[in-house]
Amino acid sequence: MMYGSVCSGIEAATVAWHDLGWEPQWFSEIEKFPSAVLNHHYPDVPNYGDMTEFKEWKNAKPIDILVGGTPCQSFSVAGLRKGIEDPRGNLMLTYLAMAEQFKPKWVIWENVPGVLSSNRGRDFGTFLASMGDIGYGWAYRILDAQYFGVPQRRRRVFVVGCLGDWRSAGEVLFESESSGVVEAKRTEEVAPCVTASSGRRYNDGDFIISESGRPRWSTPIETERLQGFPDNYTQIPWRNKPVDDCPVGPRLKAMGNSMAVPVMKWIGGRIAQIDTITNESKRTSLTKAL
Repeated sequence: MMYGSVCSGIEAATVAWHDLGWEPQWFSEIEKFPSAVLNHHYPDVPNYGDMTEFKEWKNAKPIDILVGGTPCQSFSVAGLRKGIEDPRGNLMLTYLAMAEQFKPKWVIWENVPGVLSSNRGRDFGTFLASMGDIGYGWAYRILDAQYFGVPQRRRRVFVVGCLGDWRSAGEVLFESESSGVVEAKRTEEVAPCVTASSGRRYNDGDFIISESGRPRWSTPIETERLQGFPDNYTQIPWRNKPVDDCPVGPRLKAMGNSMAVPVMKWIGGRIAQIDTITNESKRTSLTKAL
């Protein structure tokens, strides 16, 4: 599988899908620190920057999957809830325009649960209707990272689309027998959701976790583990400073804006499984026809 990633952040998808042998063809990220993380880990993958300029990406390679979580501020219960009237919310429509141009077999879109009720559900309805209009069958489901092996309460809406095939999209998110989800231990040891404000307000105690019943600051490594990243994944040379002096704030903010790696790994594994079943079925049908 070859994929393109928009609003890439620090690339949870690429970390999650490495073992599948899937390869990123291009990223689209505008924030400086996440872009530096991408360049540090994936120097050979082009970062095209602003996704609204995708029609000018002359050298963008074809893709099998388009993945991205467009900015959630417009749909968060903590935000102004302007929905698609907010330029950031409108990026979800830009995402669909990209899907229409590149025509990947699969699309994966992520956002906060608030998107379901934004503008009384009309915004999300517009997104799904538009996905159908450009030829994708779709399914959506709220997945919580704490049930995928990391001790963090992180509920997110995931939409999976399959070109011309709603059944395959549904089979990715809804298994008929066993979900295959690994449930983490549910105690006081489950941390609250990692947010972008964790970086902005680190010194003010915006994000804390519980240890022996006492609240304390989380460290960057702990935050990386809560999101399923390798230790020190975000510790990079930054603004002419060595790796050891990489500031805490940008690291926590980047983690808060990321998807949870284990959830993306599960979705990727499901797509790989469904694709294998579909291809085997086609080969069997062709053999019988011959």
